[in-house]
Order: sequence, then structure tokens, then C-alpha cells
Amino acid sequence: MTTHKRKKVGRYRGSQTHGGGAKKKRRGTGNKGGAGRAGTGKRAHCRKPSIWADPLYFGRHGFKIPYKLEKISAVNIDCINEKIEDFKANGIASEKSGAYEIDLSKLGFNKLIGSGACSKKMIIKVKYASTHAVEKVKEAGGEVVLTAEKKEKINKPAKDTIKKETA
Repeated sequence: MTTHKRKKVGRYRGSQTHGGGAKKKRRGTGNKGGAGRAGTGKRAHCRKPSIWADPLYFGRHGFKIPYKLEKISAVNIDCINEKIEDFKANGIASEKSGAYEIDLSKLGFNKLIGSGACSKKMIIKVKYASTHAVEKVKEAGGEVVLTAEKKEKINKPAKDTIKKETA
């Protein structure tokens, strides 16, 4: 047999404060000192040791980049120039019409840097390259083929050209 339990709300009807003491007592979270970890900065000393354990509680901590940055792994011209024969023997590079053809992405590199000398004619396929590296390869009679898409820069007007309206 089931029994009907009377709700407490019914007992509080007509008591004006519903068992909460004075009228002002049960107003909001500000009355109880806030919600969560509120007030733990300068007071509530008993809670401070538990908060010190969390290194991210105090202060600001970095920002989130809205895009993923690509990690650059670079190689010098000098390194390729020295090892081009080994690359040809291993099948990484090939020789066509007197020029060595190499794709640096097969070696795990995505940028060509212009340190060192380029004595052999090479056609290098790479995602990024410094202008100095491109010049050195061209001087030796070779070519650098960039595979990355270039993004156009948005030209913002100078601050001097923007006229502010005065009321």
C-alpha cells in the first residue's frame, strides 16, 4: 500500500519566508558569497591551499590560434649539393637533360635555405624557399619549383588616410 507524503512547500504556505529567516537572507548567490570558487582570491584562507594546487586558476593563460601552424623543416643548398649523387643512387633524385631533378618532400623537408654553394644544375621541387636560395640555384643554371600556394596580402589603408568625422 502506498502512502502519500505531504510536500514541505504546503507547510511553508503563509509563512512569508519559507523557513529562510529574515526576508533579505535568501535573495541570491551574492548573499552566500558567490558561486563556485568565488571569493577565494583575497579571503577564504581555508580554501587557498587547494587553489594553489591548480596552476591555471590565477591569471590569463595564452590564446588559441584559429589555424594550425605548419612546422618548417628546412635544408641548406650545400647539403643537397653534397648528397645529390647519393639521392640519385637511392632513387630520390633523377637526372634529366643534364640537370638533377629532386623533390624535397620525399626527404621530409618543406623549405630550402640558401646557405652554401650550388655547383650543380638542379631542378628542386619544394613547398617554400628563401629568395637567396632561389637566386643561387638560378645562378648555377637550375630552377626552384614552389608547390605552395601564395596567399595575397590584404592592403589596409594607412592611419593617416582615414578621416575621422567630427561632430
